[in-house]
Amino acid sequence: MLLFIPTPHRDDRGLFTRTFDTAAAEESGLDPARFVQDSQSRSRRGTVRGMHGRAGRGEAKLVRCARGAVHDVLVDARPGSPTFGEQTSVLLDDESFVTLYVPPGLLHGFQALTEQTDVCYRIDREHDPAEDLSVRYDDPGLGIHWPLPVSAISERDLSAGSWAQLRDRLCRPDAME
Repeated sequence: MLLFIPTPHRDDRGLFTRTFDTAAAEESGLDPARFVQDSQSRSRRGTVRGMHGRAGRGEAKLVRCARGAVHDVLVDARPGSPTFGEQTSVLLDDESFVTLYVPPGLLHGFQALTEQTDVCYRIDREHDPAEDLSVRYDDPGLGIHWPLPVSAISERDLSAGSWAQLRDRLCRPDAME
């Protein structure tokens, strides 16, 4: 995980900030040309989206909250990683302009903390539903703490499997070929 923290320039008109910088991405070891899709979601307060990932070579994302605030959660789903199965979280909001880099092999999800929350994603692969990985947002094996009561979640996310099921699938000798 990387955080890109811009410096907003404020004056009596408001502010200006750079939300993506090729040079900063390259200095951090990222190839900015590999990102092929920009997406945006809008969510109401309490909505949870996740936990999602991609099979195969995974998917890298740059995630930024353009309006409102989110409690953003990552879970390491890379077998062999010293942090496999561990989670981390970060607050993303429209005041800090922080962009989160989510490397391939991590599950990602968030909860909207404000009534009108827009999240922007820059993704390095076209979506292929056959490669989707997901774990239930409330799976006890992960024990993710969501700061608000969950007010909305998709049927897809409600029907996701458990962390134990995904862990067993990922750790098989023939996993994800």
